[in-house]
Amino acid sequence: MNTGLIQVSVFVALTGLVALLTWRVCARARHSTDESKDYFLAGGGLAWPYVAGSLLLTNISAEQIVGMNGAQMMLVAWWEFGAAAGLLVLAHVLVPMYYRYNCTTTTELLERRLGDPGLRRLVSVLFLVGYMFILLPVVLYTGAVFMKSMFALDLPIIVIAAAFALGGLLYAAFGGLRAIAISDTFNGVGLLVMGLAVTVFALAAVHWDLSGVPAERWSLIGSDESDIPWHTLLTGMLFIHIFYWGTNMVIAQRAMAAKSVREAQKGIYAAAAFKLVIPLIVVFPGVIAYKLYGDIGDIAYGRLVGDVLPPWLSGAFAAMIVGAVLSSFNSCLNSAAALYTCDLHVPLVNAHADVRKIGQRVATAFALVGVAMVPVFEHAQSIVDTLQRLNGLYSMPVLAAFLAAVFMRHGSAHAVKIGIGFGAALYAVFTFVWSPLHYIHLMAITLAATLLVMLLIDRLAGRTVAVAESA
Repeated sequence: MNTGLIQVSVFVALTGLVALLTWRVCARARHSTDESKDYFLAGGGLAWPYVAGSLLLTNISAEQIVGMNGAQMMLVAWWEFGAAAGLLVLAHVLVPMYYRYNCTTTTELLERRLGDPGLRRLVSVLFLVGYMFILLPVVLYTGAVFMKSMFALDLPIIVIAAAFALGGLLYAAFGGLRAIAISDTFNGVGLLVMGLAVTVFALAAVHWDLSGVPAERWSLIGSDESDIPWHTLLTGMLFIHIFYWGTNMVIAQRAMAAKSVREAQKGIYAAAAFKLVIPLIVVFPGVIAYKLYGDIGDIAYGRLVGDVLPPWLSGAFAAMIVGAVLSSFNSCLNSAAALYTCDLHVPLVNAHADVRKIGQRVATAFALVGVAMVPVFEHAQSIVDTLQRLNGLYSMPVLAAFLAAVFMRHGSAHAVKIGIGFGAALYAVFTFVWSPLHYIHLMAITLAATLLVMLLIDRLAGRTVAVAESA
């Protein structure tokens, strides 16, 4: 049988099987009477395996698999190791608070703690802008790069990206978070198995001999010129993970959809344990690819998979990668729909709106813009590095707002708003005008400076009120 036909047949069969299994599980699920929670939080009924599976697959998409293997060095494994710390903060600090205040979105915690719906809306807008112009197009671009390099497709990147967008939109718009989390878990199991298989087959292709790979490709101690200098592990790296795993709606939404705090925590612990071995899938094969092909960048993993796996297995792996891409994409669409619907549309436009219909419209709009933005990222030197740099424009100011909400129970929301604006402007200067240090250090400086501005303005506002009252 033709090799291409075998690959396509296996790919279609497994993709269809995941969709069928997802539909069957969703059909038997109990639905919540709260339409917002049912659509955006799976009715609060996810068991811990689904929480863990969805956390993993939402995170491990093509931008990780393609981008981190594309670095072709073990140093980038720190992005995976550090994730465990971020997940523990989510489990022990933020998840109990999200449940205590019955939050539908992560940003709702800001309003509940600081008493200002305007602050909640501001942070929601920042998340929405980041999703629309950074995360969604990066997910589509890296997924398209993988498929093009693996199958040698004679199609433009944007056409492949549009196909991904259509598939992701179907899950996000019509199935809600429940369908996303269930399909994530099935695809996640397959991806772990197939990812380890790729590593084994790749080692066999070099006869288990990795001699000749330069020592710097193995090192976990980054030099000052590397993407992750060793000293950045002591400054901004931890805060990047706390933002991503703890406050980012795309991720935390899964934990907020569990049956209970304890069920959410069990899922988070399982995800954290898996993150410690994930480098065997998303980092190590890139080093093997260096042995085989030299420094070829982001096409390394797709080429490796296409070369070392037998046709039927490459088709199966492609199905898992497509599942991972769709997971991250449709998760982002669902989170964007939740933020817009719950934080902006219902309180400001129509309190009695059909949340499912509004969510579907928002998901469609974001999918279209995400596809249109794909060409912007086609010339990025390192997609992981680019993603982290751009995220800093809003990640550290937003994290500062959450830290203020957690630790400044009666703090001034006005001070937090000013601090967010200051932090975004400061990091923009660091990114586009003056970069005296590595961007991870600059993220830590931005966070510290933003918190300081929030605290000073809060104290100043308190003194002004005290003077006015005494007068």
